[in-house]
Amino acid sequence: MEVKREPALRVRELNAHQLLRGNELEGANRPARLEGEELEQYVEERVLLTTLDKTVAWARSNSFFPLGFGLACCAMEQFHAAGPRMDIARFGYEAFRASPRQADLIILAGRVSIKMAPIIRRLYEQMLEPKWVMAMGACSSTGGMFANYAILQGVDKIVPVDIYVPGCPPRPEAVIEGVMNIQKKIQAGIPPAYEQQRSQA
Repeated sequence: MEVKREPALRVRELNAHQLLRGNELEGANRPARLEGEELEQYVEERVLLTTLDKTVAWARSNSFFPLGFGLACCAMEQFHAAGPRMDIARFGYEAFRASPRQADLIILAGRVSIKMAPIIRRLYEQMLEPKWVMAMGACSSTGGMFANYAILQGVDKIVPVDIYVPGCPPRPEAVIEGVMNIQKKIQAGIPPAYEQQRSQA
């Protein structure tokens, strides 16, 4: 009965036999080569085929630069998600940017007043494309408990929103889940919300 060996192990074994016979691995006696089925199995285990679009989407989804921007109490939970206990750096999101020109994700954490709306819109427009928006918390998503003239009843009235994170305030785990959902959307090839709005117009 023949023992089936792993291809990498087989290469090492053939090279060891060659050295034990007194042959050099360089020069006239090249290192041992795999052939036939062993070579096919070796290549199948080590070669990954994909497209450029999928590679770019994978890289983009794992290297976000969120805008360091907090509106109200939800921002404390957002900061907690970046802290050592939750460690959003595991997903490549730890580099919060101070300038919207360097950011590609804006997390709108907290209530948005009517006075703040044009400033948020300006920050959003200064971000380079592709860009994503997360509405974090009940106040940002729908106005929450502030059903009055001073608070915007949902940020989707001023910017297109990609993901809504519910809660008052949402826990850091919910923020991380929202981030992971954005990752999945990018890797699935779903365009950002502003592109979907353009195509519908």
